Amino acid sequence: MTIPLRPLLGCVVAAMMLLTGCSTTVLHGHAVSMLYDPSRAGGLPAKDGYSGQRAGAPDPTHTAANSDGGPADRLALLAVDDLEDFWSHNWNGALTGTFSPISGLVSYDSNSTTNPDVCGGGLTDMANAFYCFSNDTMAWDRGSFIPGAAKYFGNMGVVGIMAHEFGHAVQAKAHLVEKGTPVLVKEQQADCFAGVYLHWVAADKSPRFSLSTGDGLNHVLAGAIYIRDPLMTQEEALAAGDAHGSALDRISAFQIGFSGNADQCAAINMDEIKKRQGDLPQFLSYDAYGAPANGDSPIDENLLTKLMASLNQIFTPANPPQLSLEPGTCPDAKATSPASYCPATNTIGIDMPALEDVGTPRSESQGVLLQGDNTALSMVTSRYVLALQHERGAPLQSTTTALRTACLTGVAQSKMSEPGSPLMLSAGDTDEAISGLLTSGLVASDVDGVTALAGFTRILAYRAGLQGDADQCYQRFS
Repeated sequence: MTIPLRPLLGCVVAAMMLLTGCSTTVLHGHAVSMLYDPSRAGGLPAKDGYSGQRAGAPDPTHTAANSDGGPADRLALLAVDDLEDFWSHNWNGALTGTFSPISGLVSYDSNSTTNPDVCGGGLTDMANAFYCFSNDTMAWDRGSFIPGAAKYFGNMGVVGIMAHEFGHAVQAKAHLVEKGTPVLVKEQQADCFAGVYLHWVAADKSPRFSLSTGDGLNHVLAGAIYIRDPLMTQEEALAAGDAHGSALDRISAFQIGFSGNADQCAAINMDEIKKRQGDLPQFLSYDAYGAPANGDSPIDENLLTKLMASLNQIFTPANPPQLSLEPGTCPDAKATSPASYCPATNTIGIDMPALEDVGTPRSESQGVLLQGDNTALSMVTSRYVLALQHERGAPLQSTTTALRTACLTGVAQSKMSEPGSPLMLSAGDTDEAISGLLTSGLVASDVDGVTALAGFTRILAYRAGLQGDADQCYQRFS
């Protein structure tokens, strides 16, 4: 029900800066569905541009108890105004119950010792934003949480947080959840409702905010990755009992809302979530000593050999590409570090130092949104599936190719979660892949490294592969 902002927030600035580096786009070919069009994001035109409060936006109409009247509260209150505006006009026909404004709004400073109690608890040292079901109250920390989120995810990152918390109010007023509803269902629905609202903003319908579908939406998605659940064993997860979702869970729920409607959000339940998760590993396993295994392996020749064997087993190509641990030169394609595919020689060239660096586990404390061994392995896999497309005679140079590549990479990774693969996917691997899709984009790029502008669409294509098969990738991205 809450979105905790960890103290290490300030360390993600380097990762956030990377989000502006993936905007190269060349439009060729076509996608079958507008949803999978490389020039669009959630059905809207993909474009960079200003994201934030509109010039001349009206002043907030609400007030918050305990407010200091500063910019953090003004932004939060303006978001509440916008959310009420949206849901009051988009309720009938989609949701049961009756819409009504939230009863109470409370601002507090988590650095202060003189905060009011909200929802039966104190707020000192609670850098957070939350909705309280018992008394229909929404509260946020103006001292650390809102300013920190604005600094590293932009003002629209803050609006996205408020939209998620308002999503819990939507649940309550539409009678979608009750006390015994699993926390994961509540959180996934709220992520989805946030997506529905932010699509309206991105469609230029909000009188208060603007959101670009390129870099602006990328930063909102980065925030969703950042607030993912930590990796746990199944026993630890059962003991905690309050799973909010992996990065893949949270982004997929958000994308359902952004690309769909409130009806689809209301339909999210444990059966739908489990179907969406498929057979992908959700929990950490144990090592030989009985301790939770971290799931990451060192990037070396042995691991890459196992990866190639797995991919050959999954796809059984007539002419499997060869692996070279040297980048090499290629007469008919550009180099794409740390992994390249050369059609002329049917070779995947690896820059080992660069690949090792990308595959070394890092997190926000080290200035990276999220990375691990599958950040690197998904990149190599993407070059492998270019060889499959080459064998099939599909074009290798277009943004449609880029999304087809992401989709086929998703297919490969889904198959690597099945028993019998020489290299098995572990918990957290898909989160590493989607983080790379957002900050680098190589997994969703063509043979020359050209990618689709919107991180939203790159991740959507990868997710389509996780939940589909190779034939569907070729049909969707033809």
